[in-house]
Amino acid sequence: MAAQIGPRPPSKLSLNERLAEFDSVPLFMKSLPDEDAEDPLIAALQSLAHEGSPDEIAENFKQQGNEYYKGKRFREALGFYTQGVDAKPTDLGLQEALLCNRAACNLELKNNGSVLRDCSKALTLNPRSSKAFYRSALALIALERAEEALDCCDRCLNYDPDNKGVQAARLRGQHLKEALEKKEKERSEKIQQAKEAKYKLTVAFRERNLISIPQKDGSQNPFAPHFDPEDPADSTLIIPVFFLYPQHATSDVIPEFVEDTPFAAHLSAMFPPQAPPPNWDLKGDYVDGKLVIYAMTHRKRLLKVGKKMTLRDVCLAAKGKDSEAKDGLEVKDGCITFVVLPKGDVEQKWIEEYKSSRDK
Repeated sequence: MAAQIGPRPPSKLSLNERLAEFDSVPLFMKSLPDEDAEDPLIAALQSLAHEGSPDEIAENFKQQGNEYYKGKRFREALGFYTQGVDAKPTDLGLQEALLCNRAACNLELKNNGSVLRDCSKALTLNPRSSKAFYRSALALIALERAEEALDCCDRCLNYDPDNKGVQAARLRGQHLKEALEKKEKERSEKIQQAKEAKYKLTVAFRERNLISIPQKDGSQNPFAPHFDPEDPADSTLIIPVFFLYPQHATSDVIPEFVEDTPFAAHLSAMFPPQAPPPNWDLKGDYVDGKLVIYAMTHRKRLLKVGKKMTLRDVCLAAKGKDSEAKDGLEVKDGCITFVVLPKGDVEQKWIEEYKSSRDK
């Protein structure tokens, strides 16, 4: 078959696949194999890379790392700097340079913990290593450790006051510190406001004979008792209320029952005489004017609720005698529960069943 003449068709390999092909070419390998190689070119490169004193070997790896770093191939550069460190050079300046250069790679790769470890080692070798202080500060800023970052910058600027990079890092650190302080202040204020609101709600509950019964596994209620935002004096509570219809095993919820609203207002809106009954009320028993409401206190007393009574009225009526144990309405998972029944036989039957279960 005749040899192909002219340009070859473009390769269908991806960029990463093409780069991977270079890793099999000795001159383009990111790192050389540790074991002896059969390829004579690889063997020669291994010999060159590891030939000479520890300082010469480390310097060779540093130069290779520098080339990769310039090309923004930070992971490969990191590998060469690590090989330079592992060569255990005796020159302290070379050790410092390798550690600082490796820290620069880890900064780019967001390995901030590794940056701090290498910079700490570099500062042990040279307490005036500006690069180590600078890169430590950048890593600490990334970790939102503003005070430590500022300390690094200040230590460096004490002996290297004109270092522009460290000056810029210090400015970033100062801005971070101010932002963190503002965030912490807002968080503290929010916690304090929540504590004050909880205390005011506790006082309001006590004044209204409300007894909070929290859920063991946490609240499942998207609504919660709170003060009326339209009342600047914070003297009016809004509380979620359940209306139970026991003979139908169903219920309604009024998520925001203003305590000064009479029950009649809700019943007339929910069960108007001319409206069709709910789909569960097959007999049409639930009609405003033919219904009665009961509240159950913490000590299992039954309170009949007059339609003209407000929620606040019922709360005050739920108070037990001073000579008896504390009583009041239970607020379970943020809600007060009332039972709504048709007057007559259904009402009497439910009362008897409730008293029977209560007295057991």
